[in-house]
Amino acid sequence: MGKVLSFDEALRITKALNEDFAKTVVERDREAKSPKYERDAIRKSGLLTFFIAKELGGSGGSWEELLAIIREFSRVDSSIGHLYAFHNYQLATVRLYGEEKQWRELHKNTVERGWFWGNALNRISKSVVATKKADGSYEWNGTASFATGAKDADYLTITGGENSVEGKSLVAAIPASRAGITINDDWDNVGQRRTDSGTLTFKSVQVSANEILSNPGPFTTPFSSARALVGQLVFANIFLSIAEGAFETGLNYLRGKDAKPWLASFAPSAQKDPFILRHIGDLSVKLEGARALTEKANAQIDPIWQKAEALTQEERGKFAVSVATAKVAATQVGLDLTNRIFEPLGARSTASALGLDRFWRNLRTQTLHDPVDYKIYALGDWTLNGTLPTPTFYS
Repeated sequence: MGKVLSFDEALRITKALNEDFAKTVVERDREAKSPKYERDAIRKSGLLTFFIAKELGGSGGSWEELLAIIREFSRVDSSIGHLYAFHNYQLATVRLYGEEKQWRELHKNTVERGWFWGNALNRISKSVVATKKADGSYEWNGTASFATGAKDADYLTITGGENSVEGKSLVAAIPASRAGITINDDWDNVGQRRTDSGTLTFKSVQVSANEILSNPGPFTTPFSSARALVGQLVFANIFLSIAEGAFETGLNYLRGKDAKPWLASFAPSAQKDPFILRHIGDLSVKLEGARALTEKANAQIDPIWQKAEALTQEERGKFAVSVATAKVAATQVGLDLTNRIFEPLGARSTASALGLDRFWRNLRTQTLHDPVDYKIYALGDWTLNGTLPTPTFYS
């Protein structure tokens, strides 16, 4: 059974886990192994059911509270923040795409059985085909890319193109242990190394009709199409947290014994060097701006979620503008900060033991999930022409 946690309790648990995770984060990033220890620690913590409604056995946490927990994890280890975020993203997916009976049962079973959810839902990859059979069930075949968290997951959301209907995508929720699923250990990227975001292969995987999330399914209502906005806001918060983590690491370094003023400086210490202070002040202003825009979008998600099927296209569109603005700001500021943070710290800060490079690598990897240029274009169209963003899997 799940633990019912208040937000304060959940945050205390997250911080305690982070204290443990922080001890080995640099070493674990270097090894790039699957985070079994960290996932099991989260399983035992009660945090997996924080977002699930109290009536179904969860803690009934809000989106704004959940995003704060995701940010807390991501400041220390963005791979762990990413995995925890995607677990909750899949819980949101079954709520948005499935019938009430489906999602309520899946949420309740998550509480009772301690499921950790993974993802094999990626519409960029069109190599997965779902073939409809005479009895109404489907057979899944193909390879899904970027299957974040699929390894060591208990349940998965999956997607495939229905071969009998041109251009139609099917989404289903199935056990990760289903026969025919092979989770390939092939994630070897420069950042987010411990998210297990490699490929997953389906070979004659049987999916029953009642496992398909088809009512309302994707893009049939403004609310169901809000899945993309949930994901994009999760990304904005992770990006912001990576920048915050890099900034905090840099500040701690400057306060330590290894930080020195430049030999031409008249300052008695690195903490008083005028050029170091200029760098830190400039980065602080930019980070504060990205934080304000992200938190503005965070404050809008719970009212949107509570409207549910009553959500209008205009309300959805205006929320999309806020989310896109936050994501652009968190991307641009984060990449700038995680690169420039080395400048006030100096050459010693590039030591592998400090691991400061992981923040830029993690952010650079995840910000390429979908091109930010298209969000800037959409924001320009909204600002100049009053055209709301078109719902897609990424906007």
